[in-house]
Amino acid sequence: QVQVTESGGGLVQPGGSLRLSCSASGAVFSINSMGWYRQRPGAERELVADISSGGVADYAESVKGRFTISRNNDRNTVYLHLEMNNLKVDDKAVYYCAAAPDPGQYVYWGQGTQVTVSS
Repeated sequence: QVQVTESGGGLVQPGGSLRLSCSASGAVFSINSMGWYRQRPGAERELVADISSGGVADYAESVKGRFTISRNNDRNTVYLHLEMNNLKVDDKAVYYCAAAPDPGQYVYWGQGTQVTVSS
């Protein structure tokens, strides 16, 4: 089993920045890719960015050039970060960190952290 916990959400003005962090602990040896998803009001959950165990990152078109995903780990924990710049009102959502034992197969989820972009 893998436990996933996010932090770093909050309220920011349009054009501002936030950094989300996530830690995955437990059976971290089983983790392959990790990713950030978000669920905007009235919409389905969508993939924002993910990164493979080898460090290859992929982004949704809507966040390319503004968001940067990164990961690092120690022996017992995998850390995932999402640097979000030039935030827009449309970025308002609950952001979830997820871990996948097989590429793209996300089965471990955090509880979510709220990001609100408003003036």
